[in-house]
Amino acid sequence: MTRPIDQNLDRFRKIVKGKVRQNLRKYVNHGEMLGRRGREVVSIPVPNVDIPRFRHGNKGSGGVGQGEGELGQPVGRGGEQGDGPGQAGSEAGRHIREVELTLDELAEILSEELELPNIEPKGKDAIRSVKDRYTSIRQQGPNSLRHFKRTFKRALKRQIASSEYDPSNPVIVPVKDDERFRSWKTVQEPQANAAIVYMMDVSGSMTDDQKEIVRIESFWIDTWLRKQYDGIERRYVVHDAVAHEVDEDTFYRTRESGGTRISSAYKACRRIIERDFPPDEWNLYCFQFSDGDNWGEDNDDCLGLLAESILPVCNLFCYGQVESPYGSGDFIRELQRIQEDWENIVLSEIESKDAIYDSIKQFLGTGR
Repeated sequence: MTRPIDQNLDRFRKIVKGKVRQNLRKYVNHGEMLGRRGREVVSIPVPNVDIPRFRHGNKGSGGVGQGEGELGQPVGRGGEQGDGPGQAGSEAGRHIREVELTLDELAEILSEELELPNIEPKGKDAIRSVKDRYTSIRQQGPNSLRHFKRTFKRALKRQIASSEYDPSNPVIVPVKDDERFRSWKTVQEPQANAAIVYMMDVSGSMTDDQKEIVRIESFWIDTWLRKQYDGIERRYVVHDAVAHEVDEDTFYRTRESGGTRISSAYKACRRIIERDFPPDEWNLYCFQFSDGDNWGEDNDDCLGLLAESILPVCNLFCYGQVESPYGSGDFIRELQRIQEDWENIVLSEIESKDAIYDSIKQFLGTGR
């Protein structure tokens, strides 16, 4: 039987999800829900969700609506003014409450609002995980695995069969022969894993605003792919004229100067795939972010590396071109030359944070 408080909690969570859906584009584009993340949940500021509660007054102070006062007059102890700095405002405040949603719930909302198709992973049978499943019952085992219900039922049956059971005093005392314990069986299960390689231009033309766009979009990409796969591995590559494999924090914080050779990032990506992620066992996703600036003579090398080493083994290769006041924006036109030849390449122009929502739909809406 469901308790009323559980029903109320379930109804409240549905209200919260409804508010998140209504404001999803704003949350996605501006990263308002990325304030505090735990291991499996994300804390979200949701406006205008009022939690009903009782407020108790002082004993003997009278009933509701009694006493002197005019409509709209503030209620307080003696009309005391606050002692904080500044002048009192005249506008109504905005009520904000932080709520928590699991990453799976976020992915579900994202999927419904963007109409994202579920992915059919490749290599499901290539990687197998070993798990213990409690599928049977045995007569011996540790007390921690004792099956209470089965033990109780056997004791009850024994006492009834031996005429020891007294309905007026129904005390059931199991003996050793009554005890039953849960037993496990080790099984191998198919496991679909995915690897994500993020590549980003960190030359001087990529400003902090462009990196913030990359950070927000990457969060949603991670959230969606975690929902689709049993395990996610991520690798990060930054480059100017030379590429380096770095950790996540460095990926979003580093900034270099000098020229740009995108082919160096593709070579680093190829090394990572060959070293860590055999294509027949992993679902590979490559996401590249740049302002489109590249040394002109490097473009042919880039297209050659993509066609020979990366596109043939990837589920998806996504290129997001973030608009920069300094970048030329030419590289996306080079990729458009080969886009018709490869179904797994997706291109997106991200002019500002307001374009993140649509860019995510372009990247993940292929179902690959």
